[in-house]
Amino acid sequence: MRAKLILCRALACAGAAYVAGCCGALIFFIVSHGLPVLGPKLFFGDTPALDAILGLRPVWDGIWPALAGTLCLVVLTTLMAALPGICFGLYLARFAKGRVKERLSLAVDLLASVPSIVMGLFGFVLILALRRTFAPEATTCIFLAAFCMALLVMPSLVVSTRSSVESLPPALYFTGAALGLTEGQILRRLLVPAAARGILGGLMLAMGRAAEDTAVIMLTGVVVNSGMPAGLGAKFEALPFLIYYTAAQYMDESELLRGFGAALVLLMLSALLMGAAWLCQRSMERRWKGIR
Repeated sequence: MRAKLILCRALACAGAAYVAGCCGALIFFIVSHGLPVLGPKLFFGDTPALDAILGLRPVWDGIWPALAGTLCLVVLTTLMAALPGICFGLYLARFAKGRVKERLSLAVDLLASVPSIVMGLFGFVLILALRRTFAPEATTCIFLAAFCMALLVMPSLVVSTRSSVESLPPALYFTGAALGLTEGQILRRLLVPAAARGILGGLMLAMGRAAEDTAVIMLTGVVVNSGMPAGLGAKFEALPFLIYYTAAQYMDESELLRGFGAALVLLMLSALLMGAAWLCQRSMERRWKGIR
């Protein structure tokens, strides 16, 4: 028995060391190649920074339009996916019963298994269908990309919300009922704050995937040189596609280093999203526990 325990610990430590080593090596590789080119020229090229940020002058040789397009895509995707995904997860956890819950859970699992390229193809076919019916001028755009991305990441929000609420101790619900709280008050004041860690974790994963996925946006509106997003119906640039295009089409070392710089910026953006989610999680937990 003791030998088995020692073997399990050794395997666990080896697995942890392997994962940590791979992640550390990948981060070191990206940082070591991207850090030397990280600076205003990487973002804005020869365009003055203030003019580029305000959209007064176009940026043709910097990654600022791609960064702005990625941020817009993440925000739109979150707005489209967060509320429906969380509400659907709460419905499955607290209100759906029997076969209805089983069938809806199966539908969510099937949607979660759809490859991102298939979701992008769905968006492309949707535009073709709209062109042949009541919207002949419909075209791929950032709104379509965000819609397809929201469908792609919504299942993770549903599953994380449902799992977080279902894992709470039943005594929490009974305590609220004993205090005379209604079902809605119990859900809003007790269950959701208590499950905030898992819900925000799912939201963080959804935002991270929206920032890094390439297959969906390739078929739904991303291009290489479109400038700043001009509106919901316009083409856009994005960091993942810029990295992919640079890796496939670079002509010299400077362009390749620019791609590494874009990868480092995308990594920093993901870390920023994780940090923001962690701060929101801590704030909600402290508020729920009554800590100022």
